[in-house]
Amino acid sequence: MASESAPRRGRRPAGQDARAEILAAARVEFVDRGYEGASLRSIARRAGVDPGTVRHWFPDKARLLTGTLGVTEIEPGTIVEQVANGPVETLGERLVEAVLGLWDHDDGDTVRMIMPAVISDNELRGLMPAFIGAAILAPVMHALDTPDAPLRTALVAAQMAGLMMTRYLVPVEPLASLPPATVAALVGPNLQRYLTGDLAVPSAERA
Repeated sequence: MASESAPRRGRRPAGQDARAEILAAARVEFVDRGYEGASLRSIARRAGVDPGTVRHWFPDKARLLTGTLGVTEIEPGTIVEQVANGPVETLGERLVEAVLGLWDHDDGDTVRMIMPAVISDNELRGLMPAFIGAAILAPVMHALDTPDAPLRTALVAAQMAGLMMTRYLVPVEPLASLPPATVAALVGPNLQRYLTGDLAVPSAERA
């Protein structure tokens, strides 16, 4: 009689062990192929599970990326929807307020926990721009249909990264203590120029 503890053959159950293997496989896929090149199917194949098991834990690739970064509660699609819902002229302000509102919910504790780990890890450090650029900014830029999208995305990402650094990791007052809406009103116009304004860069130097 077979032991009750003997492993069963067949489809692997969607347990915590499968979830850990999916995250490990996702990290490798994102690093090797980039965010755009990786897919839920290729990640499932690398993890040795079926795509349905991946979707059980992570409904889309953006959520899988945030899981890889350790912030599974973040839904990039919700941020994109919040930013895109409104006049184009105030898009920059909405972007700042949405991102700060997301991280402010626990007074920045999540950022202070995750960012040092990401910065100290060469592979994860490469994935953070993918989270900001591909999962959040790329859909916004696609909707705007503006020229020089890669350059504009990079400028917005750099501005937001600096803002997060000086608000949460190395607090610079009074910026660190201002309400998100106030910061959005102050910083938003800069992002608005990056998003839709004239960058005044010679065309030969643009990405």
